[in-house]
Amino acid sequence: MEAKAQVLGTTSKIIPLALPRGAEKLCELCQREAHLQCTECRVTFYCDAKHQQADWVGIHQRICQLLVPIRTPALFSVHQAGHIEMQLKKAELIKISRTVAQSKLSEGKHEEALPAAQFCLRCSIDVHGPSTVQMVPAYLLLAEANMGLGNLALVAELLSQAEWAVLKSPECGHAVHHRLHRSLGRLHMATGKLEAALLNFANDIFFATEEYGLDSTVTCGGYFLMAEVFVEQGKMSVARSLYSEVAHTLHRHLTELFKTHTQYIQNPDTMLEPSYDKAQRVEVDKMLRTMLEFEQNDSRRDPAQTALVAHCLAMLWFLGGESVKALGFCSTALQASQLIPNHDLTEPIQGLLQLVQSLPTGPHPGSD
Repeated sequence: MEAKAQVLGTTSKIIPLALPRGAEKLCELCQREAHLQCTECRVTFYCDAKHQQADWVGIHQRICQLLVPIRTPALFSVHQAGHIEMQLKKAELIKISRTVAQSKLSEGKHEEALPAAQFCLRCSIDVHGPSTVQMVPAYLLLAEANMGLGNLALVAELLSQAEWAVLKSPECGHAVHHRLHRSLGRLHMATGKLEAALLNFANDIFFATEEYGLDSTVTCGGYFLMAEVFVEQGKMSVARSLYSEVAHTLHRHLTELFKTHTQYIQNPDTMLEPSYDKAQRVEVDKMLRTMLEFEQNDSRRDPAQTALVAHCLAMLWFLGGESVKALGFCSTALQASQLIPNHDLTEPIQGLLQLVQSLPTGPHPGSD
């Protein structure tokens, strides 16, 4: 048993369990019989050290002590006030686990996202009950994590649960519909059902437009996914048109953020609006790199589109404090723009290039 307790990396301490008969505990991750206990919170249990390590990295290090009160009922009054306090603490845990899972998914860390997504689902059931519309975000997170791991049968089951909850709630908002259709579209794309994927991405775009507006970066994510389906179908001209729409939308947003950022550099007393966080930056970077690669590999190369997308990437990484990356994309953008006489992006690209070159090595003010 002691061998099981040896865990590589930073973890909470764990000890073998010595439980009285009839007091079996279940593993936090797999619900099998537990043999180890976290000594930090003493209310979380694991079947082996591997699952303890996975849970610690995935979510437990963020919520270890927060679990103590909700898993120690004696700490709460049996009256209504105690019940409300426990529900509020569980709601806080749902928010934390959802944020952690989404961040890890945006970075492509699907296996690390699983414990947070699983915990979010269990806690959501405790607070809202099964098959309620409030469960949908948790179902979608867990589906996305499993999709990244190739567990498509489980993804279909989770999305079916989410779809059923939405169908039972006519008052369900546009944002939930948008996220559900986006997940369904991704599942159909992964299983080769491209027409079904297109239909769901079209619904995704409709609901995202209703919730966030046509010019939203959220909405343009649906256009990007639809373009990827058309690439799979070999309809390159349609994909090119959609990619262009996405690039122009992202360029407008990044240009506004860049203007605000440069004003802050020139006058630090001005208010600096929030830029993309790390998870958002990873997602936007993935879309832009895909579009840049598409353009560079296409026999009908369009230098204007290359300049636009590369300029987006340069601004994105400048805002993220990554001067080396920004410099590389600036060079790509400038080379493409100079192929077009009097191109309107040449001057802004040159300005960004000069700004990046003037910065000291390392993160600059306002980066995260």
